[in-house]
Amino acid sequence: MTDSDLVLLSVTNHVALITVNDPDRRNAITEDMSARLRDAVERAEADPDVHAVVVTGAGKAFCAGADLSALGNAGAGAPEAALLRVYDGFLAVGNCALPTIAAVNGAAVGAGLNLALAADVRIAGPGALFDARFQKLGLHPGGGATWMLHRAVGPQVARAALLFGMRFDAESAVRQGLALSIADDPVAAAMELAAGPAAAPRDVVLATKATMRSTASPGSLDSEHHELAMRTELGPQAKSAASPEFAARLAAARRG
Repeated sequence: MTDSDLVLLSVTNHVALITVNDPDRRNAITEDMSARLRDAVERAEADPDVHAVVVTGAGKAFCAGADLSALGNAGAGAPEAALLRVYDGFLAVGNCALPTIAAVNGAAVGAGLNLALAADVRIAGPGALFDARFQKLGLHPGGGATWMLHRAVGPQVARAALLFGMRFDAESAVRQGLALSIADDPVAAAMELAAGPAAAPRDVVLATKATMRSTASPGSLDSEHHELAMRTELGPQAKSAASPEFAARLAAARRG
C-alpha cells in the first residue's frame, strides 16, 4: 500500500465516501493519515457536486485510535505540535461545512472515537465498539474528546466513559444516544441517510448546518466550543504523553 492509499475518497449520487484505509493496523491514525484525511474532507467540501460526507474504516475496525508510535513521538520534542498533527484529520471532519455521518463498522477507540464523535451522526454496525480508553493508556483525553462526549451523551455518561472506562457496544451506544441506529451494513445505511441532503439544494444544506451550529449555543459556534476544549486538553495530554508511566505502557504495548 502506498501513502496515497491511506485515505480513499469516492463520490456517488452527491455523497462523498471517505474511507480510512489501513486495515492491517486497524486504521490507526498516523500524522500522514491525519493529513490525508483532512485533504479528503477539504476536497469534498470544495466539490460542488458533494452535498454530504460519510466516513468509515476499511476492514473490521473503524479506527483503533492514534498510532502508538505517533503518540510516543508526541512525548518528545514539541509534543503539543505533534498531537495537533494527529488531531488534524478528525478536526477537519468536526469543522466540515457539509453534513457528516460516521459509519462505525467496528471498534472506534481513543482518537478513533474522536473521529466518530466529530461527525454529525453515527450509525453503528453490529460489531461496533465505542471505547475512549485514554485513561487505560495513562493518557489524558485530547482532541476535544471531553466536549464531544458531553455533547453526544450528556455529563453522566461522558464521565462514565472518560473517568470509569465504560465502553459501549452497538446496542448500548444507541441506547445512550452515542449512535443513531444499528445497521448490518452501516455504510449502506449511512449512504441511504445521506440521500436526504443529496437530493436537496446544496446551498440550503450548507446554510441549514451553519444555522444549527450557530444556534446550538447562541452567541458562538459549536466549533468554537470544540476548539476551546481541544486547547484546554492539549497541555495535560502532552504532559501525560511525556510521562514515564505512558512510556512504560507504550513499551509494553509494543512488546505485546
